[in-house]
Amino acid sequence: MQQMQAAATPPVTAVAPVKPSRTIVLTPASEREHERILASYGGPYDDPRLEALIGKLVDRLVAASDHPEQAYKVTILNSGAVNAFALPTGQLYVTRGLVALASDTSELSSVLSHEMAHVISKHAAIREDQARQAAIMAHAEGDMSNDPEVTAFTLAKSKLSMASFSRTQEFEADNMGVGISARAHFDPYGASRFLASMERNAELKAGKTSLDPRAQDFLSSHPATPERVERAQTSAKQYASPDNTERDREDYLTAIDNIVYGEDPSEGFVRGRRFLHPKLGFTFQAPENFTLDNTAQAVIGVREGGAQAMRFDVVRVPAEQTLSDYLNSGWMEGVDKSSTEELTINGFPAASTVAQGDQWQFKVYALRFAGDVYRFIFATRQKTTESERNARETVSSFRQLTLEEIQAARPLRIKVITVQPGDTVESLAHRMSGVDHPTERFRVINGLDARAQVKVRDRVKIVVD
Repeated sequence: MQQMQAAATPPVTAVAPVKPSRTIVLTPASEREHERILASYGGPYDDPRLEALIGKLVDRLVAASDHPEQAYKVTILNSGAVNAFALPTGQLYVTRGLVALASDTSELSSVLSHEMAHVISKHAAIREDQARQAAIMAHAEGDMSNDPEVTAFTLAKSKLSMASFSRTQEFEADNMGVGISARAHFDPYGASRFLASMERNAELKAGKTSLDPRAQDFLSSHPATPERVERAQTSAKQYASPDNTERDREDYLTAIDNIVYGEDPSEGFVRGRRFLHPKLGFTFQAPENFTLDNTAQAVIGVREGGAQAMRFDVVRVPAEQTLSDYLNSGWMEGVDKSSTEELTINGFPAASTVAQGDQWQFKVYALRFAGDVYRFIFATRQKTTESERNARETVSSFRQLTLEEIQAARPLRIKVITVQPGDTVESLAHRMSGVDHPTERFRVINGLDARAQVKVRDRVKIVVD
């Protein structure tokens, strides 16, 4: 939950572009979309070394494209999600999560050239219209508001993904992007390698959570399929030559060494079943068998099997309004006002109520902490002793972080190391911190398939705290 504010949109002027060689003409619509993207993806990620690298890649790709007059500006987003997209104006976005997943400059160049192809082909303009229509529909559906059935539905997925490109547009952008990369003398097989890495990364994420594994990720708006990988390989064969095999793996790994990996603790982060927000100074723990996912708008939790879900967010409640009055104020239908009661939770003023839908039952808590009001919404298909206990124990675990806990909250980072004699995939994975499935994750972030082994003097990525 970025900043945990009810409405936070970082100013557009706060972004430092990545060495633009040409001028972007911003429209009011693109400025609004830019701000929305920043708000959804943690704002800009400030890393001069990475910005310089990406600036050089973009300059080479632009010079090799059929439209060298088109201007581009790249913003690196401070998000662990693996995503990239473009606005019709030529504004390109890549997340640090995507940068960390790529293994060399040809893979990152394939993403940048793919997005440039969408701009050149006017796909981004078509997509902007689709996104505008999707936004209208989402607003009409409501967001955790009037209809409890819609509420239950939104608990289980993030609505951040932009409108998707068509399969035809994706194939066209893939083919055009491979051509641009090849003419810029990058390895044309970078696209197929990175598509495969993203698919494996999404599968690993899907194994961890019963939420939509592709929420906020590249694959939610750029579906990767074996067919796309095969087509990208076929395209690469047309362009493959000794002159365009450059990968710059060593320079790339040097540039991403120490990049933040996963969630940024300053925006709140998940460790196992616990959510911590060092900047705002609180933590809570989800029940057993729940998987937590920290999105831009809320922390979402889903129980294994999907019969229970929870949402934690921040809401605007006037200081003079009681929490009971807020819960009964009509923002959610089906509330049993007779069940509403005032509480104190770990010394903090709170209130609770229940609401009833056709298929879901809700237990809702509002809690006032440090001037803000936080909301826990628990949904269950069937009210049970367990569901009641889960809600009660989760809310009761909400507490203030100690100074020591705040100081100890550090982000995970990518560390680039050199393989030594005796090192194996398994031994190197054992050195990783703060990640699930370390062996599989080590293979994914290093582009190694299930049978590949590391070689002495290879440089590889590990995740450390």
